[in-house]
Amino acid sequence: MAGIHPSAVIAEGASIGPDCVIGPFCVVGPDVVLGRGVTLKSHVVVDGDTHIGDETTVFSFAVMGEIPQDLKFDGEKTKLRIGARNRIREHVTMNTGTTGGGGMTQVGDDNLFMAGCHVAHDAQIGNRVIVVNNSAIAGHCVLEDDVIVGGLCGVHQFVRIGKGAIIGALSMVTSDVIPHGLVMGQRGELDGLNLVGLKRKGVARGDITALRAAFQMLKDGEGTFHDRAEKLKEESDSAFVQDMVRFILGTSDRGFLTPK
Repeated sequence: MAGIHPSAVIAEGASIGPDCVIGPFCVVGPDVVLGRGVTLKSHVVVDGDTHIGDETTVFSFAVMGEIPQDLKFDGEKTKLRIGARNRIREHVTMNTGTTGGGGMTQVGDDNLFMAGCHVAHDAQIGNRVIVVNNSAIAGHCVLEDDVIVGGLCGVHQFVRIGKGAIIGALSMVTSDVIPHGLVMGQRGELDGLNLVGLKRKGVARGDITALRAAFQMLKDGEGTFHDRAEKLKEESDSAFVQDMVRFILGTSDRGFLTPK
């Protein structure tokens, strides 16, 4: 049975899954769907066409599913989809999408969004992502699985951050970041690989060695950055390197942060 505090306001039409807990002074809109075991702490607002997956917890004063912060938005029907087992801390905001950006903001499973984070319209967030306090993910960004964004960071609209990359605190990221990249600095620069993250995930030594060699080629090899990636595609049989190549050769609206 759902546990709904008497002061919560649940609009007619909202779908509340089994074992949900909705705390004092929460507001849930008519097009909201809450999966099994979702917890809304006190003073949470969930509105718009928003689905929240099983066992996700949203902490006090967070706002999910409000309209985009985009002056072109004209009231069209767009969506926010949040996966399972996410932890969304105090004062986090996540907006619905825009028609021009595909109409949906999407968040995967098992993510942690620390206090004060913002996820803007049409962003696509993977699984096991950590966004640290007061960082902002702008519209149309893509964060692949296992990304960590440090505190007080800004990620420019349309930027892609590849799987396993880490962004140091206080960085402004204006171009794409390769998988497993390490970005540092006020205007973020690609400063190496996220070796700590790779080791923590148990990645084999041979793959880490292959990634380090690939990074060195991307930094110092002949030809353009794209040419070096094409060469890696032909020369490396490491799945991790091939994933990096896939990312680099994919469509980019912002270009790449290249190795220092």
